[in-house]
Amino acid sequence: MVGYGKKLRELQIQEWKGYYINYKLMKKKVKRYVEQMEVGAQNRHNVLRDFSMLLDNQIEKIVLFLLEQQGVLAHRLSDIGKEHNTLFQQPNSINISELQEAYRDVGRDLLRLLTFVEMNAIGLRKILKKIDKRFGYKFTDYYVKTRANHPYSQLRQVFRQVGIGAVVGVLSHGLADLQDLQQCQGSYISIYDQPSYTHQDPVLKSIKAAVGRLSNSTNFLQFLGRHAFTMQEELPSPSEDQIVDERYHFMSLLLNLANTFLYMVNTYIIVPTADNYTLNLGAAASVCGVVIGTMAVAQMFSSVYFSAWSNRSYLRPLVFSSIVLLIGNTLYALAFDMNSIVVLLIGRLFCGLGSARAINRRYISDCVPSKLRMQASAGFVSASALGMACGPALACLLQTDFRIYKFTMNQDTLPGWVMSLSWLIYLLWLWICFKEPAHENEANLVLYEATTGPAVHVAVENEPTQPLLMNSEEKEQDEEGEEENDNAEETKKPVTSIVVAYKLLTPSVKVQLFVYFMLKYAMEIVLAESSLITEYYFIWSTSNVSIFLACLGLTVLPVNIVVGNYISNMFEERQILLTSEIMVCIGLLLSFHIMIPYSVTQYVGSALLTFVSAEVLEGVNLSLLSKVMSSRLSRGTFNGGLLSTEAGTLARVIADGTITISGYFSESNLLNTTLLPALLICISSIIATCYSYNSLY
Repeated sequence: MVGYGKKLRELQIQEWKGYYINYKLMKKKVKRYVEQMEVGAQNRHNVLRDFSMLLDNQIEKIVLFLLEQQGVLAHRLSDIGKEHNTLFQQPNSINISELQEAYRDVGRDLLRLLTFVEMNAIGLRKILKKIDKRFGYKFTDYYVKTRANHPYSQLRQVFRQVGIGAVVGVLSHGLADLQDLQQCQGSYISIYDQPSYTHQDPVLKSIKAAVGRLSNSTNFLQFLGRHAFTMQEELPSPSEDQIVDERYHFMSLLLNLANTFLYMVNTYIIVPTADNYTLNLGAAASVCGVVIGTMAVAQMFSSVYFSAWSNRSYLRPLVFSSIVLLIGNTLYALAFDMNSIVVLLIGRLFCGLGSARAINRRYISDCVPSKLRMQASAGFVSASALGMACGPALACLLQTDFRIYKFTMNQDTLPGWVMSLSWLIYLLWLWICFKEPAHENEANLVLYEATTGPAVHVAVENEPTQPLLMNSEEKEQDEEGEEENDNAEETKKPVTSIVVAYKLLTPSVKVQLFVYFMLKYAMEIVLAESSLITEYYFIWSTSNVSIFLACLGLTVLPVNIVVGNYISNMFEERQILLTSEIMVCIGLLLSFHIMIPYSVTQYVGSALLTFVSAEVLEGVNLSLLSKVMSSRLSRGTFNGGLLSTEAGTLARVIADGTITISGYFSESNLLNTTLLPALLICISSIIATCYSYNSLY
């Protein structure tokens, strides 16, 4: 496997080789510090001081070179600007196309500079993660607090790109002027009056994307896509991109998103009627928590085996998922006529065992080209949000009561019958149209033969196929006799054990997983107990509950538009994270019923605040999680997507269990009893975030 150090050298611009971060040197320093501390030759304070000085020197080298190159680009733009002014005074003296190309040449060189900065930023993050893993996150906490928060921070130059904007502004203005002049419009468009004009040139689009990767700059599509948490390698090689292109199939991606949509409809279509269904079967209304939560319990197990199954196939597990969901929904519908709460729970258990969300995420990560992955991720989140809104809305339309032969069709059973029919149609569509992508090992083999010609290969079980005859260059060791491959954290070897995955979780990763647990717990409490609370306090009908839940689901996209286009461009992600957690906490506090009569305004307002804040928190949380999590968790069975799914599912299970247990004590105290654990968990997550705040960089 190619380590990060070797990949870094492969992607380096050779004439700038001496100005890149010396990742190899710092990695050896970390190893030496560990050995010295183990024998007592170094103490933690000296290590922090010495390594900080080393990192300061590396960052200073990068920043000074960056400023020097910016000066070169500024000088070139100044010369082009003189010709530009001459053109306006003497229109026929200079060729417009040549001047445009001169601007674009500067833009292309700026792109090279941005790539240089991006690679160094990745290297810095990796070395910070490495030393945190060895010594605890106190180093990043100390370094960011003393360096990044300083008014003369050089670290901020690498990660925030303050000076690049001026160069981009000159390029944008110059190209806009020339295009206007070339079209003989004579209006001399200003980039300040019409900002969208700056995005017309392809070079400027590429620069904008590169700046966005380095800074807080983002948009609705990027912010929405983060919710999918489809982890990927930070430095993908061209060969890997080519492999993914070979595996991409649009109809298969569409089927994958349809699976996501149907599963979310399946999850939330029963929420407005679950309490009524359990009452009709002779159980307490609060048992609806178990009915809803049974699906989440089964999903905890299904996520693991589906993630493992997707190492070999995507079609077969999706077919199996559809069949299991068809059976589960049929059992859910039949429970009414069989008058059996057991059959009802078994039906929901089957629905959870059919959860293929691990495959949905994995397919996007592995089979969608990087240039389309953000759109596909946003599609995944949009499909989930739409399904979440459509589920309760559909339940609202199923308010009827009739019989077909011996089967009862009413508001309790129709959700099961409708979803059974939906999964049957989906299964047929899947079987006809889904194209199984080539296995990753097979794709590697085809690509190798296509680029190097026929060769003899050896297949080793459970290992990627490797050429028998390797180039001598690939067998070379580094200058000091060490193997070039980095240690386990930097290799691309997939994580196949939960024990190994846990070892890769640094304290900051654990904090972010806990934050994810908290937000899912709070959202589940709000959604799952809505029918019970509104019936007890406001005597709402099933239709009213359905409309309320559908409206909550419909807030997802507008909220992400606002946050993605505006808020995330004004504040750092860690600032938005902490603020969102505090807003969730406020929403939960406002939800409590204390002394004064409980009103619809208080309930709806507090629920909306909690849900929207949790939705904002999810995007920022998963974005930060992808930055602090080891790159080894981007693939394999126990990948980052699976870990976050398990954390969120566990939160739903515990929340639904809390609702059921609280309902057995007293329905009048149900609201406060369920909100109290959510509030305590939320406060704990805020404290944990403050504790690890400076490591979220």
